[in-house]
Amino acid sequence: MKYLITGGAGFIGSHLSDALVKKGDEVYVIDDLSTGSLKNIEHLKSEKTFHCVIDTVMNEAVMGELTYRCDVIFHLAAAVGVRKIIESPVETIETNVHGTENVLKAAAKEKKPVIIASTSEVYGKSMNKVFNENDDSIMGSTQKSRWSYACSKAIDEFLALAYLKEKSLPVIIVRLFNTVGPRQTGRYGMVIPNFVKQAIKGEPITVFGDGKQTRCFTYVTDVVNALIKLSETKRALGEVFNIGSEEPISISGLAGKIKEKTSSPSEISYIPYDKAYESGFEDMLRRVPDISKLRKFIGYKAEYTLDMTLDKIIDYFKSNVGFE
Repeated sequence: MKYLITGGAGFIGSHLSDALVKKGDEVYVIDDLSTGSLKNIEHLKSEKTFHCVIDTVMNEAVMGELTYRCDVIFHLAAAVGVRKIIESPVETIETNVHGTENVLKAAAKEKKPVIIASTSEVYGKSMNKVFNENDDSIMGSTQKSRWSYACSKAIDEFLALAYLKEKSLPVIIVRLFNTVGPRQTGRYGMVIPNFVKQAIKGEPITVFGDGKQTRCFTYVTDVVNALIKLSETKRALGEVFNIGSEEPISISGLAGKIKEKTSSPSEISYIPYDKAYESGFEDMLRRVPDISKLRKFIGYKAEYTLDMTLDKIIDYFKSNVGFE
């Protein structure tokens, strides 16, 4: 098989590239390196079945050519991270909406199936204890730029399903919940890389808000395996899937666990959202996925627990002394 991965030099994209190349498939990657890094795919450059194009998904000609060459598209390119979303709202909206539009146009022309990476953020301010794929989205005010990411990804989903309905384009939508692992940077507000780096350096571990908000963290290998299996499952076409862990932990609890695992002298410091991001910032209190549908379609079962995941990430940062 020949695969195209948009955002392939990013954290998840590079791990997906690894898995597909190892499986014997041919992989084409396109990335503008706005948040991705060549370091993530440096080890793949010697592989004859791996090809990298440094460009943007906004380039219709390049996307058309790459789509023609490939059998399946994984669309992972997007503006990511709360800090980047707050600081660059125009880029967030344009990248997520126009980028996805270009990918779908190119795919529709060649009738190539597309797996669209969406996000748990589309559930918005919902207070549900567990999020099901059919649940309503509850968004905040348009005056809060924090919700621009969630809305832009919801538009991506609407657009993908519209292409399915109107143009019979095979699409699968996956809503990713807090994927973590090696190569993930804390530069844009990713919590585990930041906590681990702070703990190793003995710096204060900075928890935003009161720390009572809960999240479920999934190791990247489990996510990649689910993505590949879904792409190979014909009955998954036209469906929406949550991909995530069912092991919730509060952010305060996460900070304490990382402090303990690293034997760090760091203090845990609490910073109000207004100071961490912007005035009036709003957050989701819970983010726990219902993954029964994923189990039903591909027999999904996570290989990595939260403790195993944290151990892997801590070892990664300890072995990369010059981390950012």
